[in-house]
Amino acid sequence: MNKRFSRPGVIAALIVAAAMMLTGCNASVDQIAQSLEIMAENAEKYRVTTQDNGGGTETAQEPGADEKAEIEKNGDIYILFTSDVHCGIDQGFGYAGLKQIRDTLENAGYETILVDDGDAVQGEPIGTVTKGEAIIPIMNALGYDVAIPGNHEFDYGMDEFFKYTEMADFPYISCNFNKEGKLVFKPYIIKEAAGKKIAFVGITTPETMTDVSPKTFMDDNGNYIYGFLEGSGTELYEAVQSAVDDARAESADLVYVMAHMGNYLYMKPYDYMDIIANTTGIDVFLDGHSHDTEQVVMLNKAGEEVTRSACGTKLNCIGYSHIEADGDIETGIWTWDNEESIPYLFDIENDVASVIKDAQAGLDEKLSEVVAKTDVDLTINDPELKDSEGLPLRIVRFEETNLGDLCADAARVRTGADIGFVNGGGIRADIEKGDITYSDIINVHPFGNNTVVIEVSGQQIADALEWSCRALPEEEGGFLQVSGISFTIDANVDSGCEQDENGLMTGIKGKRRVSDIKVGDEPIDPGKTYTVAGNSFLLLNNGNGYSAFDGAKIIAENAGLDNQLLIDYIVETLGGTVGEDYADPYGQGRIVIND
Repeated sequence: MNKRFSRPGVIAALIVAAAMMLTGCNASVDQIAQSLEIMAENAEKYRVTTQDNGGGTETAQEPGADEKAEIEKNGDIYILFTSDVHCGIDQGFGYAGLKQIRDTLENAGYETILVDDGDAVQGEPIGTVTKGEAIIPIMNALGYDVAIPGNHEFDYGMDEFFKYTEMADFPYISCNFNKEGKLVFKPYIIKEAAGKKIAFVGITTPETMTDVSPKTFMDDNGNYIYGFLEGSGTELYEAVQSAVDDARAESADLVYVMAHMGNYLYMKPYDYMDIIANTTGIDVFLDGHSHDTEQVVMLNKAGEEVTRSACGTKLNCIGYSHIEADGDIETGIWTWDNEESIPYLFDIENDVASVIKDAQAGLDEKLSEVVAKTDVDLTINDPELKDSEGLPLRIVRFEETNLGDLCADAARVRTGADIGFVNGGGIRADIEKGDITYSDIINVHPFGNNTVVIEVSGQQIADALEWSCRALPEEEGGFLQVSGISFTIDANVDSGCEQDENGLMTGIKGKRRVSDIKVGDEPIDPGKTYTVAGNSFLLLNNGNGYSAFDGAKIIAENAGLDNQLLIDYIVETLGGTVGEDYADPYGQGRIVIND
């Protein structure tokens, strides 16, 4: 008789743990085996309904509240952490799967603390349509204990940011996010569990100043009033050290950093290595922002070992730090490698799953509407190559792709501009061959940026292209996908781009990487003016550090949302179908890179 768990309870978590061990997990085998034993020992305490093909059911009873209250604590603590969920609420482990795992641990006698390292509210249609607000009730239902703002928490503007931080049942912390020099949130918080005082110190990347529309951080007169201690790094390190020292002075037994810093080398002096190397007193560094899953032990300023752990994106991993009663700490991640998510595969039903269903009610019909079709796969990733962790290479951030061409063409053609620019970081998802739904378009352009048209000189365009490729061979969200223009990049030439403390380009020295620039079929004229179409984040608001467009004449300030222009281009300009002109995943040869 075939059976399925329609309300899996702890059994689902048992299966999840087994699947993790079978599919390859970054946690130790002993750790997973221990979890299996814990779950198996407690399985009889839960109500499990099984259903055969004929519809028959067998039910065991869930314990009452009194019985649950008698669960003896074992003196151990699990800190569970997430980062860069980007609205992937039912992907990977899913929030419902995370809830199941947390409940399993608590019912086995562990005390748990759940924290998030930022970028939770943006990245999928549910975030775009609700401006991030739909995510907060889900996090509330999960019982998050503390969170920090990542750079994408500010994508919908400062008013929206503060609206959903007020909606949260948990506090936000950051030791460097400030308004006119004063911290907006507490720099740290101390949580008590199993007789231990554990401090959590929050850090938000200063790169936020250029990853988000800079106007978000200005007053009505264009003056910066918000900041993240951007600059040489010294102020940031001092702020972290001060928060750590203050937490220790409050008798914190352990200090965990919750950071949205990442491992991108071009972000120096703001990557996790810089923070650890310039501070003391941090026990564990829980990191996010770069979507990596690196587990690193490195030395701090005093030569002491600090563990740094990152847990990927879209809930493909859940991070844990297991603090044993005797004080030993094991930190790592559980990884879900299967294509189907855990909530879908195991039909998990719990309080969080119900909240998610409510949040998605009414959204699915709109998002599933077919708006066009494509005869070819459109990509942001290399179709073959993977990085060292086996993840797709996001080439849209360092070379041309067919989807990049399509998006840039939409901006240029639909506005009638000479040139179209789209930052690679603003193109977020592939579109597979077949029907294109509204959801597909939103996934590509989830920010809903306004499209503008400006008039700039050929020299400004050349400077912008130089800034675009400054990070090569590293990926960079500001790398430009282009339309109406072509050029060559010599990656063997060191970038001569210079920037100020806010990450804005201030000049270019030495030999340039970019050459052979043509607008259409003609060499670019530095003294001639051209019209350029793109999103306001990039062209008007210094997004990704672009200052080359400063002083530009605005031709059209509201030429439509980028995602709607993409629909209009495919439907009206291309006749409803993306064809063979966009078949090559590496684009049409607009950007030639010599390396």
